[in-house]
Amino acid sequence: MHNQPPMQRDTQLSAQSNDWPRIDGFRFAETGDVLRGKCRIAGLGRLQDLLASNAGELDYEFLGTGDEAGRPSIRVRVEGELQLTCQRCLKALAYALRIDELLVLAKSEAEIESQPVDPEKPDRVLGGKEMEVGTLLEDEILLAVPAAPRHQQCSAEAGTVKKGGAQASPFSELRGLLDKGGRARN
Repeated sequence: MHNQPPMQRDTQLSAQSNDWPRIDGFRFAETGDVLRGKCRIAGLGRLQDLLASNAGELDYEFLGTGDEAGRPSIRVRVEGELQLTCQRCLKALAYALRIDELLVLAKSEAEIESQPVDPEKPDRVLGGKEMEVGTLLEDEILLAVPAAPRHQQCSAEAGTVKKGGAQASPFSELRGLLDKGGRARN
């Protein structure tokens, strides 16, 4: 380890991808650097199709560290609220985002592939001298967001329509168009 004090940077990230800082991942981990700040949700391009609204900001923190085995690692923490689209009613769904993940750096793809995947262990990522913070941040957010977000209980359940105070299928009206033999009436 170098005897340099850890570097701490506070940043505000905007929507353009070229504004994301780049870090030397191995040096960042070795020196215990810290990078923290806020990023605009509108600046997270790959996330936009999942959102009902891209207003707001997320707080993030990157900490250079090591894992249990002493391998260079980066701890990624993200907090904030996303407005996702409920897949049942298609309305906004407030989703509290809380990420605290350890990413263990590898020098090559072969190093990553040489070890079996274990869901109980930290993820391995390819480290380098030009690691884009925005890509790491966005990757972790995409992994944390549910594939099909839904409200616990939607205001209008999909597939049902209120009719006279009772829940009815939207296809119930079609029954009247069939005769007793199940054929369409003329």
